[in-house]
Amino acid sequence: MGFDRARKAASDFDEAAILAEATALAGFDDFGPEPFRKALGVLLSALDASPLHASGRAAQRQRVVESLVVRLVFQRYCTRHPEILDEEIAAPLVIVGQARTGTTRLHRLLACDAQLFAARWWEVRQPAPPPNWNWRGADPRIAAAHEQVRLILETQPLLASIHPWDAEGADEEIMLMEHAFLSHVPESSAALPDYVRWIDEQDWTPAYTWLRKMLQFLQWQKRRRGEQAERWVLKTPQHLGYLDELFAHFPGAVVIQTHRDPLETIPSSASMYSALWGLGQDVVDAHAVGQLCFRRFAGALEQSLEVRARHGTRFIDVWFEDVGSDALGEVRRIYRALERPLTQPAQAAMEAWLRDNAREKRPPHHYTLEAFGLSAERIEREFAAYRERFILPHKTRDK
Repeated sequence: MGFDRARKAASDFDEAAILAEATALAGFDDFGPEPFRKALGVLLSALDASPLHASGRAAQRQRVVESLVVRLVFQRYCTRHPEILDEEIAAPLVIVGQARTGTTRLHRLLACDAQLFAARWWEVRQPAPPPNWNWRGADPRIAAAHEQVRLILETQPLLASIHPWDAEGADEEIMLMEHAFLSHVPESSAALPDYVRWIDEQDWTPAYTWLRKMLQFLQWQKRRRGEQAERWVLKTPQHLGYLDELFAHFPGAVVIQTHRDPLETIPSSASMYSALWGLGQDVVDAHAVGQLCFRRFAGALEQSLEVRARHGTRFIDVWFEDVGSDALGEVRRIYRALERPLTQPAQAAMEAWLRDNAREKRPPHHYTLEAFGLSAERIEREFAAYRERFILPHKTRDK
């Protein structure tokens, strides 16, 4: 009996079986020209070695299968509608920053402007509509997304205090990159040290090539639904460490970088990761989570400073505290920098969103450095260049 259970567990992440299941669900087997098999294999191996419990393994396996089905359905749509890849992604606004710097709040606020396309949570979780979808009636992906959010918060209530979950709200395109099997999504969901080491050594061009195609696909769908806009507003903290790749694939992109002291963001990020790991693991190594978040954002900020030295005019800086105290004032400042008018309908929509989404309506989020094996001294030392340029002068200004 124990041997049978071990064999079953070992087969959860069998690559051939997973590929076969995806093709059976989709009804076709053309994954398209983009490479993904190497990354898929590394991820599956890491998931198989992870401390996931039985339901966690099942959930992660299902997520991989869903990503493969997305690739299959996307390729079928592109075969039937080659004009999808002719969609122009014009000069997107891209919000980047460490996690926990107010990127979600700013993103959803700007997404209130009807002249800006934004990817909604239900779209990034399931970007491919059902094959032969007639574009009439309620999209089944929306109801499915609401159920997913409900289950997430039911399983891990702590997440309600950490992040404002909204199945129909603007959300991160990192979940589109997840389907390339080259993203930071898996590391936020489970302890996967081998996968983390591997992705840190990779060329991320395939992930950004895939992201561009996914945005073209979503834009094509939006137009078929009658939506019209001038440009995209995107948001993903992950981009902070891959700005060269971002600019190479979106030459007109303007980056809105959010800033907050790493003394606050690193333990807050670790708290979020720890809660997400807890969805699929019985035991979470809090110190391992803290080390992962520390390394991830130390490297990303170092890389961003180097890119800013070459592309400084493409950045608009925004501080977490300013968005918290005067969100609309910061939006107006961003629009002035973009030489873009803030229309009365857009401002009214933003004011309504702020009323409906006050932080006080969610439970408070508590965390400490010590809980994750972190110290203020180490963060101050390792993040010194970033803090001296963007954090300490801002704190002096506010005194």
